[in-house]
Amino acid sequence: MDPRVRNHADVVVDHSLDVQQGDQIVVMAPPAAEDFVVALHEACGERDANPMWVARSSRASRAQLLAADPDQFALAEHLKAVAEAADGIVQVRANTNASEISDVPPEKLAARGRSQEALQDAFDPEDMCITQHPTAGNAQQAEMSTAAYEAFVYDAVNRDWDAQRAFQAQMVEILDPAEEVRVVSGDTTDVTMSVDGMVTVNDDGKTNLPGGEVFTAPVPDSVEGTVHFDKPVVWQGNEILDATLTFEDGEVVDFAADQNEATLEGVLNTDEGARRLGELGIGMNRGIDRFTSNMLFDEKMGDTVHFALGRAIEQTVPEGQPQNESVTHLDMIVDMSEDSYIEVDGEIVQRDGTFRFEE
Repeated sequence: MDPRVRNHADVVVDHSLDVQQGDQIVVMAPPAAEDFVVALHEACGERDANPMWVARSSRASRAQLLAADPDQFALAEHLKAVAEAADGIVQVRANTNASEISDVPPEKLAARGRSQEALQDAFDPEDMCITQHPTAGNAQQAEMSTAAYEAFVYDAVNRDWDAQRAFQAQMVEILDPAEEVRVVSGDTTDVTMSVDGMVTVNDDGKTNLPGGEVFTAPVPDSVEGTVHFDKPVVWQGNEILDATLTFEDGEVVDFAADQNEATLEGVLNTDEGARRLGELGIGMNRGIDRFTSNMLFDEKMGDTVHFALGRAIEQTVPEGQPQNESVTHLDMIVDMSEDSYIEVDGEIVQRDGTFRFEE
């Protein structure tokens, strides 16, 4: 076995989930990730934990979605029961074809999302890790050779996470007590939002591996302005290019995209909360230095910010604060490397991708 695969498994077991003796661990992974699943089972076995592999298949999901009546979609109660019984869950991404479900109608994807809403309460983010096993399918999506993509993934995952957390803590100190954030990029993005009373989270490779961002939630009705997302976003196998959203009183009132605008419209029509922002995230992982059309990595890349349509992450919304509710959560990226700045309470904290504490 490639030793990097085992190193990856150890980071998940020790750092992300802190697996202990007797823990019940669920590994949700496609067959393409079998080497990583084996490494996770070995690592769990050494710690006297009890892993179980739940195989996931995008081909199987596509078959079910195309065959089923969307009006009859129902909660996967058996999966909910597994999630509630687990002490830790590893969700592994490993595509042989990243576009496998791209021909499923958007309305069916939205209906399935609504039917699975109750699953969100069963998955405790503190007991979950979402990570990537490198495959040829994901390498092709990233326009890289398989060997180069493997090196990219393992360099991003096998990091000094204590040092990364300390670096990001400098931004948390700025954002957590803030009241208002403004993001400007070129002449196409100028958006403001209140973050007053919200919590800023330091993502250091626990729930997501790799980590490498700080994120918070906007006050749902506070977002004003226009955002142009100059990086592609892949949603359910469809690539949305050059999307633009205009917000008034927190809600998307106008939208456009140069490619797959219908996919974007389907996301916005999922439910009422899908037209509002649930997250503001700032990428800070300098080990991720290229775009790969994989949001697990792309949203952590230095010199970027991302906004998520839909559900706010519970960790960012304290009791008593308004929380945006939705079954969807679509992250979309703005390049901040040139002619851009982030302003917090009237002070510029990042210009052209460089934080003021890096200067």
